[in-house]
Amino acid sequence: MKQSILHIALVVRDYDEAIAFYVNRLGFSLVEDSFQPEQNKRWVLIAPPGSNGTQILLAKASSEEQESRIGNQTGGRVFLFLQTDDFWRDYQRMTAAGIEFIREPQTAPYGTVAVFKDLYGNLWDLLQPNQPVKA
Repeated sequence: MKQSILHIALVVRDYDEAIAFYVNRLGFSLVEDSFQPEQNKRWVLIAPPGSNGTQILLAKASSEEQESRIGNQTGGRVFLFLQTDDFWRDYQRMTAAGIEFIREPQTAPYGTVAVFKDLYGNLWDLLQPNQPVKA
């Protein structure tokens, strides 16, 4: 049997501001943006450049409880791990795009890593592993 995670939902305040950040600043691809009239919401999928795996579903908060989770879906822990094949290229590009890194780059036994915030405050690792991660 083979299984994989297809999408991960990321609760956002607004579809368009989230697309502007993830696509225009982080360089992700907009995979799909379609309106679902039966639910009066959009189906917005994004993915890192060159990715053929899990995609992120930008899910607009639709209740007060969901709004309270924006930017803190994991209680302040790193939420997502963005793997790269060239850490310093992406770190420099992201820094130039105004991405806020809250932990500076460091070399760890597993690879080179730094922690950044998205527009809502969710924490991400930018990571270049020493060994490629097997899918």
